[in-house]
Amino acid sequence: MIIMSVDLGDARTGIAVSDKGEGFAFPRTVINEWNKDKLIEKILIEAKNSAAEKIVVGLPKNMDGSLGFKAQECIEIAEKIRQSFTAGEVVMWDERCTTVSAHHALNATNTRGKKRKAIVDAVAATMILEDYLRAIK
Repeated sequence: MIIMSVDLGDARTGIAVSDKGEGFAFPRTVINEWNKDKLIEKILIEAKNSAAEKIVVGLPKNMDGSLGFKAQECIEIAEKIRQSFTAGEVVMWDERCTTVSAHHALNATNTRGKKRKAIVDAVAATMILEDYLRAIK
């Protein structure tokens, strides 16, 4: 089954997808959208275009495991996605430190400037999906 992950951001949202065997995660795109309703529509279009049967939405917990304002917002968006996603299920996944890890990975490849800004969210979504795939195996 193809699984798609979503790293929700205020301006940019990263999308990654797995292969059918659920062994690998690949960055797919970054959606640039501020409007939450339009963002949800675009996420659903990406899910359809990638034939995803499950969507994993990153849940940005605080380091102590509690849920802050951003986590509550992600839960609300995930619920709206769940209501419209008829191809499968929507799950939340702890994404603590994925954006920091994505920046470290881009540092290691010396990716800088506009290119870095354009892909960091897709790399973070890939890390969320890799973590999820490891957990379900």
